[in-house]
This record gives sequence, C-alpha cells and structure tokens, in this order.
Amino acid sequence: VQLVESGGGLVQAGGSLRLSCAASGFTFDDLAIGWFRQAPGKEREGVSCISSSDYSTYYADSVKGRFTISSDNAKNTVYLQMNSLKPEDTAVYYCAAGLSWVVAGTLTLNTYNYWGQGTQVTVSS
Repeated sequence: VQLVESGGGLVQAGGSLRLSCAASGFTFDDLAIGWFRQAPGKEREGVSCISSSDYSTYYADSVKGRFTISSDNAKNTVYLQMNSLKPEDTAVYYCAAGLSWVVAGTLTLNTYNYWGQGTQVTVSS
C-alpha cells in the first residue's frame, strides 16, 4: 500500500503546477483520493478529493475555480492541476486515500487511512 506524490516545485504567483499521486497496492476503484496541504505553523487542511468509482469531486472554498482534480484509473493516478497560484498556496501537499464510502466526498482527515510522503509547493510573490 503506497502513495507517491510528485510535481511540486517553485513557481511565481499566477503560475501553474500539476501534482500527481500514484497509488499501488489498492483496489483503486474502491478509493477516494484527497489532496491536503500543510503550511509551516499551520494545521493540515483539505484541498480537494475525488472518488475513483464515480469521479465525483469536492473542493475547499479557497481553491475553487483555480484547482482541478482528476483521476486516471487506468494508471491508478490522481492529478491536481493548480492554476493562478498564490503565495498563500505555499505548503507541503499530501495525497491520501480512503475507502470511498467512508470518505463520502469529504475532506475529513480521519477518514483517510493512507498518506503519501508529501511534495513541497512554493509560490513566490
């Protein structure tokens, strides 16, 4: 059971990045995958999630209209396309997996059982 994030980096405000989360060791269709982030000195917060079974999505208000989550079930990979990035988006981004019927389309931390190692996103002003 493994989640591996990639795609983080340094970008100027207004720029874009695409994060990837590759999952292995799961029955992917049973999962919901969520993206969370944690900035220094702040609590981890939910960003977006997607159900691998019906592709339903959910976004935090802070990223609506700027971030898009998608899933390629053939590749067991979930993507987070981040556009119009702001300095306040700077954080370590984590992907997490939980059973889709437990997660139920939410970003509740304790419904996600498996976590990746995180990837740093830094947005300069």
